[in-house]
Amino acid sequence: MTINISEAIQSLNTKGGNSHEYVMNGTPTNEAEYNSQVKFISGADANGTAIFSDTQAYSWSEVSAEQSALQTVYDNNKYQRDRVYPSWQEQMDMQYHDTVNSTTTWTDAIKTVKDKFPK
Repeated sequence: MTINISEAIQSLNTKGGNSHEYVMNGTPTNEAEYNSQVKFISGADANGTAIFSDTQAYSWSEVSAEQSALQTVYDNNKYQRDRVYPSWQEQMDMQYHDTVNSTTTWTDAIKTVKDKFPK
C-alpha cells in the first residue's frame, strides 16, 4: 500500500489538532501540482458554497515529509500485519488440550507464526 497525499494531510490535521477541509483534484507528485490541485476551504458563502483559501494550510514540504514518514512506519510494520495468530478462543482450546494431553500444540502454533514473520 502506498500512503497518499490525502492521508498525509489528515495526519497533519490530527497531529496539529486541526480540521482543515480541502478539495483535491488529481494526485499531486510535486509542489507545483500540489499548489494547483489541492485547495483548502476557508469558509462558505451565503449559499453554502465553499470559499477557498489563497494559501495552503500545509506546505508541499510538510505534506511530502509527512507522507514519507507515514510510508516508513507502514513499511516497517509489515510483519505486524502479516502475523495472524489463531483466534484467542482457538488458543485457549489449544492450551487446554496441551494441559490435558501434555502436548505443545499452542506453543508450536505461536512459534510457527513468529518464525514465519519475524520482527
